[in-house]
Amino acid sequence: MSAKVSSVGLKGLEGYRVDVEVQVKEGFESIVIVGLPDASVKESKERVTAALHSLGFPLVERKVIINLSPAEQKKNGPLFDLAIALGILKSGGFIQEKIPVETGFIGALSLDGTVHPVEGMIAAILAARKLNLKMLILPFDSSIPRIEIDGLELVYVESLQDVLNLLAGQQLLPLLPEAERVEEPKVANRDFNQIIGHEFAKRALEIAASGEHYVLMDGPPGCGKSLLAETFPTILPSLSKEAQLEKISLYQLAGAPYSSLTIPPYRHPHHSASSVSIIGGGTNPKPGEVSLAHRGVLFLDELGEFSKKTLDMLRQPLENEKVTISRIHSTVTYPAKFIFIAAMNPCPCGYLGSDSHYCTCSEKQIKLYKNRVSGPILDRIDLLLTLKAVNLKGHDFSQNESSEQVRRRVSAARERQYERYGREICNSSVPFEQLIGGRPLTSSQQNGLQNLSMKYGLSNRVQIKIIRRTWGRFSSPILGYK
Repeated sequence: MSAKVSSVGLKGLEGYRVDVEVQVKEGFESIVIVGLPDASVKESKERVTAALHSLGFPLVERKVIINLSPAEQKKNGPLFDLAIALGILKSGGFIQEKIPVETGFIGALSLDGTVHPVEGMIAAILAARKLNLKMLILPFDSSIPRIEIDGLELVYVESLQDVLNLLAGQQLLPLLPEAERVEEPKVANRDFNQIIGHEFAKRALEIAASGEHYVLMDGPPGCGKSLLAETFPTILPSLSKEAQLEKISLYQLAGAPYSSLTIPPYRHPHHSASSVSIIGGGTNPKPGEVSLAHRGVLFLDELGEFSKKTLDMLRQPLENEKVTISRIHSTVTYPAKFIFIAAMNPCPCGYLGSDSHYCTCSEKQIKLYKNRVSGPILDRIDLLLTLKAVNLKGHDFSQNESSEQVRRRVSAARERQYERYGREICNSSVPFEQLIGGRPLTSSQQNGLQNLSMKYGLSNRVQIKIIRRTWGRFSSPILGYK
C-alpha cells in the first residue's frame, strides 16, 4: 500500500508543495529516494531509519521506495524527514491513523526521533499559506516569534512521537514561541535634530522616504553625506506584519542576525565587498545585501569605489525590486525592494568645487572617476543632491525637527498613497498605467516636460521618474488632494 504525505519545498524564498509518496514492500532491506534529491535529502534515509528503530519500528526485510513529487523540481534540505517517516509508518502498516492531505509536515529528524528546526522555516510557513494548507506540523523553535496566520493552523512538536500522538487524537500541550515583545521607545543613535543645516537635503530625504525614491548624494568629505544616510532609517515607518515575516525569512535563510522585528533593515556594505556578498549567490544561492535590505535601506558609501561589475549587477534589483540568481542546479529569486541611498565625492581627491580646499585632480581624472558609475545606474536614481560643508557657528539645535516629527508626515503620505492606489504601494513602484490613470500632470505640464526632454535628452525612464516625483506633491494634505 502506498501513502502520501504533504510537505513544503523551498526554492529561495518561494515555496512549492511536495507530495512525499512512499511504498513499503517485502524484500531486501533498502531505501531508495527519487525525485531529484540533493545530498542532504538522500542522507535522510539514514536519519529516518535510526529514528524509527528508536521508536520501535524497525524496517526489517522491507524495501522502501520514496518519490518526492513533482519529480522535475530539485529538492534540497532536511525538511522532508518528518514527512518521509510518517509515509513509511503509514505505508508499512505501523500506524492506521489517516494522514490529512491538507496538513503539511516539515522538520529534520535526529537519531532518537527528536524533530529539529530547519533552515527557512518562516519561508515554509508563508509558502504553506499560499499553498492553501489548513494545518502545518513543524518543530518547536523558541528563537522565532509567535506567528498567527489566518486560515493556517500551526502546531509545534518536539518529537516524532508527538506527531503520532497528535494523529491518534491525543491533545498535546501547546508549544508556542515566546510572544513578540512590544518594543519600548528607544533613544536612537541618530536623529534628524542632530543634523546642522542641510534643510534642502533633509526635505529631499523626506520625499524619498514618502515615495520610496532612490537618492545619490554628492559632496566633499565631511559635509554630512554619511550622517544623512545613517539618520534616514529613523524617519521610516515601522514594518507591517507581512514585512516583518519577509525580513525574518531572508535573515534566517542567510544565517544573519537581526536586532529588531519592527525597525526597517539598514545595510551598509563596504566598497571592498564582493559582488556575491552584495547581490547574493554561492553554490547554494543565499540572499545578499540587496535582499537583506528588503523593506529597508541599502546605503553604498563611496559609490565610485565599488567595482563596475558590482554596480552593473545592481541594475536588476533597482529596476525590478528582486534579484534572480542562476546556478547549474537551480535558479532562485529573492525579493529586493529597498530604498537605495548612495554617496560619492565629486572627484578623486574630493574637493572639486570646495570653498576651503584646492582640487588637485585633472579633468581626465575627474571624468574617469565619474564614469565609474555607469549611465544606466544614474538613470535609475530619482534624486541627485549636491551638498556643501555647513558652518556650525551659532546654530540653534532647538529649531531642528526631530525624526519622530518627520516620520509622522512620512507615514501620513504613505497612507494617502495606499488609499489612492488601493494597496500598499508607493509612487516609485506603482505601475505606469495606474500612475498615468491618476492624471498627475496638466496639459501645460506635459508640454513643458516634453520640451525639457528634447532640450536635455532625457530618457523615457527619467521622464517617468519626474512624473512619479511630481505626483508626490499632490500627496500634501495642504493642497487637499488625495
